[in-house]
Amino acid sequence: MKFAFRLLPAFCLLAQFGMAQRIPEKSVTVRFTDQPIVLDGVLDDAAWEAADSAREFWQYFPADSVQAQQQSEIKMLFDDQNLYIGIRVYAAGRNYAIESLKRDFRAGNSDNITLLFDTFNDGNNAFLFGTNPYGVRREGLVSGGGLDLRGFTISWDVKWRGESQILDDGYTSELVIPLTSFKFREGETRWRFNSYRFDTQSNESTTWVNIPQNQNIYGLTFMGEMVFERPLGRSRTPMAVIPYINTSWAEDREAPLEETNFKVGGDAKLSIGNSMNLDITVNPDFSQVEVDDQVTNLTRFEVSLPEKRQFFIDNNDLFASFGDARDANPFFSRRIGIASDTAGKTIENRITAGVRLSGKVNNRLRLGFFNIQTEKDAANQIAANNNSMLALQQLVFSRSNIGFFLLNRQSLGDDSFIAPEDRYNRVAGIDYNLISANNVWSGQAYLHKSFRPGVEDKDWSSGANLRFNSRNWNGFVKGVYIGENFESDLGFVRRKDIFKGLFNVSRVFWPERGIFNNHSFGVTPVFTWRPSNALQRTDYNIRTRWEGRTRRQQQLRLQWNNEYTYLFDAFDPTGSDEGQELQGDTEYYYNSLEMEYQSDRRRIFSYSVQSTLGDFFNGERFSLESRMNLRIQPKAVLGLQLNYDRISLPDPYPSADIWLVVPRFDFTFSKSLFWSTLVQYSNQRNSLGINSRLQWRFAPLSDLFLVYTDNYYVNQFSPRFRSVNLKLTYWLNI
Repeated sequence: MKFAFRLLPAFCLLAQFGMAQRIPEKSVTVRFTDQPIVLDGVLDDAAWEAADSAREFWQYFPADSVQAQQQSEIKMLFDDQNLYIGIRVYAAGRNYAIESLKRDFRAGNSDNITLLFDTFNDGNNAFLFGTNPYGVRREGLVSGGGLDLRGFTISWDVKWRGESQILDDGYTSELVIPLTSFKFREGETRWRFNSYRFDTQSNESTTWVNIPQNQNIYGLTFMGEMVFERPLGRSRTPMAVIPYINTSWAEDREAPLEETNFKVGGDAKLSIGNSMNLDITVNPDFSQVEVDDQVTNLTRFEVSLPEKRQFFIDNNDLFASFGDARDANPFFSRRIGIASDTAGKTIENRITAGVRLSGKVNNRLRLGFFNIQTEKDAANQIAANNNSMLALQQLVFSRSNIGFFLLNRQSLGDDSFIAPEDRYNRVAGIDYNLISANNVWSGQAYLHKSFRPGVEDKDWSSGANLRFNSRNWNGFVKGVYIGENFESDLGFVRRKDIFKGLFNVSRVFWPERGIFNNHSFGVTPVFTWRPSNALQRTDYNIRTRWEGRTRRQQQLRLQWNNEYTYLFDAFDPTGSDEGQELQGDTEYYYNSLEMEYQSDRRRIFSYSVQSTLGDFFNGERFSLESRMNLRIQPKAVLGLQLNYDRISLPDPYPSADIWLVVPRFDFTFSKSLFWSTLVQYSNQRNSLGINSRLQWRFAPLSDLFLVYTDNYYVNQFSPRFRSVNLKLTYWLNI
């Protein structure tokens, strides 16, 4: 259990070695204005003439050492209510790549420009706002310094406005962002700032502050400053109330049962000072949230899926970044509102109400707290539960932090179906997160303990990891211990009773000529042992990998896997109900080859292909996964995911052909009317699901949804479930 803190002295030494925050290379003055600005995407208002400009963008791709071929300029003004942004983008022509007219678009495959605002100047968290030539907007949050995609989300929503105008040699954009959309310290005069842009016509990605290609383009290490002409005042944020009305019809064709429901509820958002949020939800309804993407699972372990519910998004990193994201995450928000019925099937467990407080107490201390109540479901033997968490995160050195949390899940009532050991589950822990000032070193060390009735030992989880990232060498080392009695009912723990160790070393090459922009060779050995059985080795996987990215933005990967598995329990990797399971207490050695190709995503038609071929336990495996995407600009996107797995095991063990077919259709009639349809066929899950959603955004962040859901068994093709939801939400500022 003490493993996690053996590297702590080294972490502190590394943090102190680079503890000074990077001195900004660039700055832009944000002037105060009292002149009117007409939001039309044309920079012809008199106020813009006096505005300072952020200019001289650097190329990030294909090179990171030269000025951008196609430049951009950003002007900023502010008054007591708003931040005004005027953008001038230069381009080679008008042949822009646009995904669709829908808000919160993906950036990497289309033309757009994005702005990052680190309002507390801590290099850890930032607000993100972006737009494209058609004036389509996106907003998001960056956390954890932007080290990887786990700290990047565009699921966050806030009210703001923007318009664009296309010109012969580029486009202009005007953005009006209420200062209440940000969190910042009263009296602040400086924010860290950067901007990045994707230009598909010139095959160029650019940034205002020069960023090395081995760093993420949305990373928060390399940023300039925006200097306000006068101190920012106290934010006068109105209280937002977001009520909803939902009427639905549902038919369970197995029961059979048919019912019509009418629900009302809503959320409220209240800012406390300039830097804290209080979110309240009553009888929330998530019927309009996109359905989960089905996956083919050939492992013995549960698969984690991303959170898409808006109530859990804001400051989610403050709650969800503890522990190890893959193996031992103590808080996983999707556990709340989901439970298992008496047959072990996953069903909704309704949330009745919840409160959530999160944000900055001061410049260096963050606070998070939530308390959420779920209802009793006696028919499925599910108790009413109170779920709560307290999280604190203190900034240390320049960008590192120490975090503490206390998590509690408490059953309410004295129902006989509640087992004594399930009355409550509590987890407490402390984490140290390292990010060096220059982003070369990052890592984590943590120690967590769970509490459950009748459990007194082996209920610890600990771990440590350290990452090195330079231009030519990347390295990673990690160790995780999870005791056999460690439990986190609100977390994601893939498996228990393990000690896992791994390391990675990669050499990156940057050719000056040829088709490749960069390519790398790397090796990653992963070993797992079982502490309760005298550290018996249970698994290893030695991965040897080559990856490359071309100057035309295609990506390739070749990987050789040398694997060992000791099965303690019987297991059927096909997930079928036929044939004999692989025997427990048996060793398996196997090898496989993985190949992957990703085409240039800027093109109207793009695709990826991944294949795995080789041994699989005591048999063989052939897997093929393909994703295709066709844009009918700017109105529609057609997508298709196709997964095929052929598992061939010797008799008497089962063999199977496993299919996952997912067509997707998105149509945008305008910037306020969207229609999306997702079909998912999986013979492993014996399911054919259809989800079709029509969304009309009739006012800012106010929507009317019509959602149709249908589901069938496929092995005997019979109906399972059907529903229709009509939901109205309206955002009111009080």
